[in-house]
Amino acid sequence: MSTVGKGLEGIAIAESSISTVDGVNSKLMYRGYDVPELSARASFEEIVHLLWYGALPTQQQLDDLKARLASRRKLPDQLLDMIRVTPKDADPIDMLRTMVSALGMFDPLANDGSDEALFEKAATLTARFPSILAAFHRIGNGLEPLDPRPDLDHAANFLYMYHGKEPDKRTTRALETYLVLLADHEFNASTFAARMITSTLTDMYSAVTGAIGALKGPLHGGAPNGVYDMLIEIGTPDKANDWFENAMATKFRIMGIGHRVYKAMDPRATVLREHARELTLSTGNPVWYAISRQIELLALSHPYFQERKLFTNVDYYSVTVLTSLGFPVEMMTPIFAVSRVAGWTAHVIEQFRNNRLMRPRAEYVGPVNSVWQEIEDRTPGVIYIEDDMGNLKPFGDNEEETTT
Repeated sequence: MSTVGKGLEGIAIAESSISTVDGVNSKLMYRGYDVPELSARASFEEIVHLLWYGALPTQQQLDDLKARLASRRKLPDQLLDMIRVTPKDADPIDMLRTMVSALGMFDPLANDGSDEALFEKAATLTARFPSILAAFHRIGNGLEPLDPRPDLDHAANFLYMYHGKEPDKRTTRALETYLVLLADHEFNASTFAARMITSTLTDMYSAVTGAIGALKGPLHGGAPNGVYDMLIEIGTPDKANDWFENAMATKFRIMGIGHRVYKAMDPRATVLREHARELTLSTGNPVWYAISRQIELLALSHPYFQERKLFTNVDYYSVTVLTSLGFPVEMMTPIFAVSRVAGWTAHVIEQFRNNRLMRPRAEYVGPVNSVWQEIEDRTPGVIYIEDDMGNLKPFGDNEEETTT
């Protein structure tokens, strides 16, 4: 066995035809289509069809998919009862993870691995993520959940169920653009988790529940919280320069800048930057955009970031966009999941179709020739090994701490 890089960096572990990232040339593609271009032209439902079925839909196919998603938005009464007894101060991503796991118990197709059943479950999950979040938000604020609107598309219906009023075209388009941009991103941590879980031939609900658990982490979907904290701490644009200089002096990590794969600008960040600018101007509160842009320009011109090829990533402007759409910071990672569930389910389907159990190996660096010590002879925290001469000695780092 050969040593691999930490975090599987640069290691291809499977073939996929769903999406790909060219981090050097700042490219992201779904099924060969440039994603920023798709975000300017396509609806979220068109992207869902592209990811699941491998091609953009005809009008009839799009109408059918929209109707199928709309028909699955309403939550089972039992699930609403579970949301009602969830602590109001629960982290929404924890709540979403738990409710998605519970959804599997209400689906008679949960353990059916046929193609038809997989697509049905993918539609159910994608349709119900917004309903779960909207219900939790409204119940937590003493309001009754709203029934979904079959006449509204996916993004507009989510805004309606969450805020209680039909959104205008500008805000709907901003959310739809966000959903399109984040729908898939090759083998990121949560997608890899979903595929690895699927490789055991378990059910889709289990795989997506695991993906949500991976998404929660601050190095993945939880990154917007750090960007939000930064904006709150800076407060006003006139304080941005001093904050940045202090961050550099204290080696404080600026969240939202830098990416494992991109060694150029994240193409999704460029699109979201413009939506952040337009939304903050339309709401009459451009402060966060101004702060974000100022910090971004300072970072991009600083030798530290230039030398390490650290550029703005998708999380950076997501915070300003979602805040302008009326979502609190604790909802930002779950809303990420509202988009990414389309990609997760596409990858689960692809894994099912060409499955092999993922069973990686580890390069063992622990002790060998460990020698049994009777309990009265053991030294706390020490393993004794036998060397080539038959002598006993403590293993590894324990050697300096122990005498024989």
